[in-house]
Amino acid sequence: MALYEFEGKKPEIGTGTYVSETADVIGDVRIGRKCYIGPGARIKGDYGSVVIGNETSVQENCVIHARPDERCIVGSQCTIGHGSILHNCTVEDGVVVGMGAIVSDWAVVRRGSLVGEGAVIRQSADIPPDKIVVGVPGRVIGDTNEGAREFRRLATDVYPELARRYREGLKRIS
Repeated sequence: MALYEFEGKKPEIGTGTYVSETADVIGDVRIGRKCYIGPGARIKGDYGSVVIGNETSVQENCVIHARPDERCIVGSQCTIGHGSILHNCTVEDGVVVGMGAIVSDWAVVRRGSLVGEGAVIRQSADIPPDKIVVGVPGRVIGDTNEGAREFRRLATDVYPELARRYREGLKRIS
């Protein structure tokens, strides 16, 4: 894993968390327990700070960053899909951010919501709890249904276990 101290600030990684050797975690970043940080993820606490809760999956090629002297917060048991960008926002517990989605400055995605693939949550948007948001710009199209809740439960179970499997079973062969 590539952990970098920046101007005296060092990342803190929780017990049982897997961080890919090709992910970059820079500066003032705190990652909770049993998280999965996939290959190519970039989590930067250079200007501001980043806080990620427990049992959260930050999948491949995600970017998480904060503005100067501000904070980007990702809750516990979240799934941040491949190639997503979270910038200076708050994503509360149990949120799923679909592949390629963007959550922009000062936006808040409240607990249990699902942000669809490719959606753009604009600056300062406030997404209520347990909503489904899609489109550009993102708009609420309804409440999370049993299918969305089941997907969230599956991801919550799968990624802490995948983090364990990677920590124990990943072996470089070349």
